[in-house]
Amino acid sequence: MSRPAFLLSALVLAAAPAAAANYAATLASPTAGRIIARDLNWACGADGCRGATAESRPAVLCQALAKQAGKVDSFLVDGRAFTAAELDKCNASAKATAGKALAAQ
Repeated sequence: MSRPAFLLSALVLAAAPAAAANYAATLASPTAGRIIARDLNWACGADGCRGATAESRPAVLCQALAKQAGKVDSFLVDGRAFTAAELDKCNASAKATAGKALAAQ
């Protein structure tokens, strides 16, 4: 009797979409506005940038942000901060000047 219920619940869980992860970053040169980098729409302000996506490759998202906005000072994924080594790898993609990719609000 409980076996069909178990199979049904397993099927429902397998069909559920992946939960979106929350991302936060602070930039070396803070900026305000929106930055679209690697299909993630970042909302940036004086306290940093925030966004959410189901993308499962945080390092790639960090590199895309750095490429658009410049050096990233900190990067958090669901509250877990990147290590210094992860930030160094992320910032290898950073462009020298930020601001070109910003869209008007």
